[in-house]
Amino acid sequence: MQEMIRFVGLDVHKRVVEACILDAGGKVVLRERFELDGTGLRRFARQCLASGDRVALEATTNTWAVAAVLRPHVAEVVVSNPLATKAIAQAKVKTDKVDAFVLAQLLRCDYLPLVWQPDEATQQLRELTGRRSAFVGQRTAVRNRIHSVLAMRLTSPPMEKLFSPAGVEWLKTVELDPQGRLLIDTDLRLAVAIEIEIAALDHELAVRGYRNPQVKLLMTLPGVDVTVAEALMAALGDVSRFTDGNHAASYLGLVPSTHQSAQHCYHGPITKRGRSHARWMLIEAAQHLDKHPGPLGCFFRRLTKKKNRNVAVVATARKLVTIAWQMLSTNEPYRYAIPRSTETKLSRLRVNATGQRRKSGSPKGTKCVARLPGGSRTIRALSGVFQSEGLPAPKPLSRGEKRTIARTGCGAFVEQVAEAKVVPRRSRTIPDVNHAEVTNSPTVCRASVRGFRRLHGGDQGDEAPPPGPPTLSSVPQRKRVGKKPLAAS
Repeated sequence: MQEMIRFVGLDVHKRVVEACILDAGGKVVLRERFELDGTGLRRFARQCLASGDRVALEATTNTWAVAAVLRPHVAEVVVSNPLATKAIAQAKVKTDKVDAFVLAQLLRCDYLPLVWQPDEATQQLRELTGRRSAFVGQRTAVRNRIHSVLAMRLTSPPMEKLFSPAGVEWLKTVELDPQGRLLIDTDLRLAVAIEIEIAALDHELAVRGYRNPQVKLLMTLPGVDVTVAEALMAALGDVSRFTDGNHAASYLGLVPSTHQSAQHCYHGPITKRGRSHARWMLIEAAQHLDKHPGPLGCFFRRLTKKKNRNVAVVATARKLVTIAWQMLSTNEPYRYAIPRSTETKLSRLRVNATGQRRKSGSPKGTKCVARLPGGSRTIRALSGVFQSEGLPAPKPLSRGEKRTIARTGCGAFVEQVAEAKVVPRRSRTIPDVNHAEVTNSPTVCRASVRGFRRLHGGDQGDEAPPPGPPTLSSVPQRKRVGKKPLAAS
């Protein structure tokens, strides 16, 4: 005899659950209210549920823990989108009993808007990236409080970067009233503790990212480091559930809202649906793409000619999501990445995760001969960088991509990243030598040192010293050119 299918609606709260069970005809079979803890939830599953039941509950903080307990006892556990459910079943009277009954009825009629249920690895990654984001917000709050204490006492720091090593030493010794000194010392201790916790989370995320080839693929995107890549992976999860990159961008709320009626259609601000943390990280990653020499930079600069900068940043962040979906779907790295900066990011991830540094320079027993006067260094081709870090080689350009490259004027850049280059070694004094006359080899870069630095970044890779212990000033600061330090008050 086939077991009758029943439909269970659970209105889950932080400490209590309201349950409603319907039969196939929509008749209420059971109503029960019980405390939400491990013992009460397992008792309800054993005594009130059957193996053929289907259970529905809304997405909330403890949804996935509840679903994990109920899943072995029933045929299916589905999770609904609370915003869409409210839009479908909005009522004048709203109680826990009504909510549980509506969930069971929508499930019985197969009219319940469902959400994707992440696996355990994705849930853990979401928890880690969310915790790191919370710590970064707390660090910002602590620093703002320190600025506030100084401002209320009309004290200006003598340096531009207050939380540099020199700024921290100044904060420890500046003369303040007793209450001001107490507040500053308290916040300094909190800041050091937060930095230690952020460093611990960064190490754990680096280890997980180094083991995940998809994270390393995403890190080849310009502006995307391991924290941005893992935030995006935590938000998207299984990319095969999206039909194309536009659906992935819509899932993260990076598409414009649309209001259409008859002949009138209005496109407004972005929807801001999905995980706000991943959306914020992508927008931060897109902030500096206006200086990128590749197609993404051309896209950014073209938008800034007719839109304001904020619109261009958000549109470029949306473009990053669509490209990321394509890369993850085809298992291919970004083919327009700058070789030097990409190698720096990937080698930094390897060092932070494993501590392994690769030996560079000439083989043992071979004399090093400079190919350029004053010394030189070799910048590997992009395919060589990918091969050394265990990533697949980029595929040949399609005809559509070739047309896009020609239209954007990025042909010279694409040719540069495809071949290895020998460039002058960075030093304080650069000899005045015409390198074009020294060699005619096609593998030698004929760009100036200044142009090379702009395209390929600084000399930071496996040759950089290992990071020190976490301190208040351990976050790298970008140097501002053309501004002098403020005078002491």
